[in-house]
Amino acid sequence: MPVVAWVTVVLAVLIIAAAALGLIRVIGHLMAVTKTLDGVIAGVGVVADRTATVPASVAAVNASLKPVRDFCEGV
Repeated sequence: MPVVAWVTVVLAVLIIAAAALGLIRVIGHLMAVTKTLDGVIAGVGVVADRTATVPASVAAVNASLKPVRDFCEGV
């Protein structure tokens, strides 16, 4: 094989290795973003769970205050 062919093969291998290294780094960054988003999604779930009880509590409070409301309307 001529020297030019070997140089071409070596350059091709170097270019492919550089592209593979770049893609591996991108995969690493995407995995870090995925972990962060998983944490954010979990936090949003907690907030949704904690605020979901508000309408039920409001209904219970309104029911217990009905006698007071009736008294105020009578006055």
